Amino acid sequence: MAPAPRASSFFSVLLVLLFALSVERAAATGVFQVRRKFPRHGGGGVAEHLAALRRHDVGRHGRLLGAVDLPLGGVGLPTATGLYYTQIEIGSPPKGYYVQVDTGSDILWVNCIRCDGCPTRSGLGIELTQYDPAGSGTTVGCDQEFCVANSPSGVPPACPSTSSPCQFRIAYGDGSSTTGFYVSDSVQYNQVSGNGQTTASNASITFGCGAQLGGDLGSSSQALDGILGFGQADSSMLSQLAAARKVRKIFAHCLDTVRGGGIFAIGNVVQPKVKTTPLVQNVTHYNVNLQGISVAGATLQLPSSTFDSGDSKGTIIDSGTTLAYLPKEVYRTLLTAVFDKYQDLALHNYQDFVCFQFSGSIDDGFPVVTFSFEGDLTLNVYPHDYLFQNGNDLYCMGFLDGGVQTKDGKDMVLLGDLVLSNKLVVYDLEKQVIGWTDYNCSSSIKIEDDKTGSVYTVDAQNISAGWRFQWHKSLILLLVTTIWSCLML
Repeated sequence: MAPAPRASSFFSVLLVLLFALSVERAAATGVFQVRRKFPRHGGGGVAEHLAALRRHDVGRHGRLLGAVDLPLGGVGLPTATGLYYTQIEIGSPPKGYYVQVDTGSDILWVNCIRCDGCPTRSGLGIELTQYDPAGSGTTVGCDQEFCVANSPSGVPPACPSTSSPCQFRIAYGDGSSTTGFYVSDSVQYNQVSGNGQTTASNASITFGCGAQLGGDLGSSSQALDGILGFGQADSSMLSQLAAARKVRKIFAHCLDTVRGGGIFAIGNVVQPKVKTTPLVQNVTHYNVNLQGISVAGATLQLPSSTFDSGDSKGTIIDSGTTLAYLPKEVYRTLLTAVFDKYQDLALHNYQDFVCFQFSGSIDDGFPVVTFSFEGDLTLNVYPHDYLFQNGNDLYCMGFLDGGVQTKDGKDMVLLGDLVLSNKLVVYDLEKQVIGWTDYNCSSSIKIEDDKTGSVYTVDAQNISAGWRFQWHKSLILLLVTTIWSCLML
């Protein structure tokens, strides 16, 4: 997609994730509390922690890779409760809803009042809220442009009349499902008017109102109110804001799993600069062209099919997946190379993870794994990224055999949070490229105001200087925007 004309009206939106122990009421400040589902180093028993990580990705991949009945809006593949979730505000007056922040799906959807099968309690320790469209929402009809344009066939099904609600249903490979209808309502956010200065704003967004849940989506153990997708479809909140000339169709995230916190931004990040690689066209997810994998600088000899693209093949960048998954032969070759210096090391299998005892420095003792992509872009994965510590000097590999997870993903390379941590990752959907660079995600980035050309420094720690911090407890998501003109040519 070509960039919007510079004379058009839009905002650059910045979401900054910070760890904090407690916050004031989000409705008044635009600050949203975000928590991480799984700790970087698991507490409790080794098997219990690894099983939880694996269950998350098994459920997610059943949705990512399974047969999907796309909803009327033509959205992508909503997923299981992910690693990060935030509280957004919808309606007038606004109410808070906890939703997963997910690059692997498209639409924003929340559970509706009187939802069948929707949980009323969550094991995450949060209070769930069901959305009431009768408050300030407007139901989207079958004859409205959003419904027709986002239906795969162009003719929305299950519409007895043009005034009937525009329905959606998503069925996943693991048996889970969500069914409901589309509504439009106000979503709240803050816009940045200068360094550290914000003013409240809102935008009308069309999103899914879930009327029925089935399968694991209805489980209360890790329940949330919904999902906030950052996929490429026209039905995503990002696309809707871009179409209204409120944002550039560019976003970035930087997740700091070492110190905690990070950045999630919508808009033109001008510093740091990142090198990019083209996105594969006409696919649902953020697919890229992998060209090679090396360990300690030595290129692995891999089957040519590793670098193919197509159905159930190729390489996907997905921050909602916990770990990283490789085809069986690639996985085995990588494992051999990583442990080449330690052939006498006793390796044990826990829940399909390869684990071992090691008392030295893992960064000094183990090699860097490098993925190479089209456009001379590389992604370095360091030992402290791909080796999880589970107490008593026990480490486990974060790379797994994709065939163990699901038969549909056995030929795919799926790169999740494991390899994306501590990097600024930029998704430029206008130029159809994605890029990244190693970065201190607790430091600042610079955002450009496209109208004035001014560049604002946004520091992840200084944005909320008034908050009390306890870095291991929780995350805070601050949604802010840089002001752009309200006039359109």
